[in-house]
Order: sequence, then C-alpha cells, then structure tokens
Amino acid sequence: MPSLQIRDMPEDVYEALASRARSEQRSLAQQAVVELRRIPELTARQRRLQRLDDLKRRIASETPRPLPVSPAELIREDRRR
Repeated sequence: MPSLQIRDMPEDVYEALASRARSEQRSLAQQAVVELRRIPELTARQRRLQRLDDLKRRIASETPRPLPVSPAELIREDRRR
C-alpha cells in the first residue's frame, strides 16, 4: 500500500489533525486518510454550489416572459376532466 510523509507541516494544521484524531479515537495516520478521502466530495459540492449560483444569476438577469396560459386556467381545465 502506498504511503505519504509530510514534512514542514504547519503547527496549526498538525494540532487540528491531532485533535480530531484524538476525538475520533484514531491514529494520526488514520485521521489523515479520513480527511484526505473527503476532498473529492468537498470539491464536488463546491462545483454544485457554483453551478447553482450561476443558474441563480442567469435567472435573475432574464426578463420574465408571460405564460401562454395562466396556471389557474390549467387547473380549472384539469378539474373539468
């Protein structure tokens, strides 16, 4: 299995990782693997949020168009069936 050695890790990063490892009752290496496995899901979430923001901006910039038939009329028509 591949391994990873990290040199010159900032003290605050090390402390945060060590604290999480203690609270989850894991070794430092196990906690590092858990944290690294979260990276793909975090980047996917960021991409989804960016797409939603883009969609919101696009919707906000478009001018509203009138509907060909009012929603109330569609409901009335459906109830008559």
